[in-house]
Amino acid sequence: MVSKIHLLAAATLLLCHCSGGYGSMPLHKAPKIVNVSSWDPKERQRSGSGFSENDVSSLAANGASGLIARAGKGGAADSKCGAFLSAAKRSGLRLGTYYFVTKGGNPERQADQYVSLVRTHAGQRGLSGEPILLVGDFDTRAKAADMLRFLDRVEHLTGVKPVIYLENSSQMRTTMMSASAGEKQRLKRHPYWIALYSPDNGFQTPKDLMKAHGVWSKWAIWQYGGVEWRRGRSQPLVYHHGGWRAPRYFGTMDRPLEHNAFNGSENELADFWARHSWIVP
Repeated sequence: MVSKIHLLAAATLLLCHCSGGYGSMPLHKAPKIVNVSSWDPKERQRSGSGFSENDVSSLAANGASGLIARAGKGGAADSKCGAFLSAAKRSGLRLGTYYFVTKGGNPERQADQYVSLVRTHAGQRGLSGEPILLVGDFDTRAKAADMLRFLDRVEHLTGVKPVIYLENSSQMRTTMMSASAGEKQRLKRHPYWIALYSPDNGFQTPKDLMKAHGVWSKWAIWQYGGVEWRRGRSQPLVYHHGGWRAPRYFGTMDRPLEHNAFNGSENELADFWARHSWIVP
């Protein structure tokens, strides 16, 4: 069996040619986070390490520090969230969840469901007392006011300011830039999880994308590895700029998955996770 040390070394070699400048530390040294949903795991595409919603030990062995599982979307619960959280706990990963807020649904009702789902998973999976990161993921058609209605409701129910994840789209950039000064100020209270992985999105660095949004001056988490469905098969989409290209796969994993970097050290990640996590009583 390949040792954890060898797996970590392989993952580091894949990332070591990245220069610094995009965050507070070089990307290859930044703590890594994987996000998953009921679409995971994707289909196997090469030899290497696999995983399931019941066993994510290979993600930890490849250097992941945390796992963020989708709890629901637009009123529907994600069928694998609870299992992923239990598996993450067994593998020593930090626990996180996100909820995809759809445009057609009431933001407060979706926030209520999100909090209820996290509470239920914590109770049923023996995770009460565990910090669980909270994240709002928003439809590209969402307005700033819709986002704030969801975020404010989650904070009211849990006492936690959720992280905000935004897809990189022209419509979202227009929405953010045209938000009122008051809306921007309130949104800035929520850490920004930036999506920048498509090679043809027109933006070279996270700083470019933040400037286009006109809200945040610093990103907290960077999704630099994404997945696109094309002709019934998942395709890795990874960030590249200049002489640097992210690896198509996460370490030795045998299939595509969505992977991210935290903008700081492991100690700073621990502080961040504690500030934006809900400990379900």
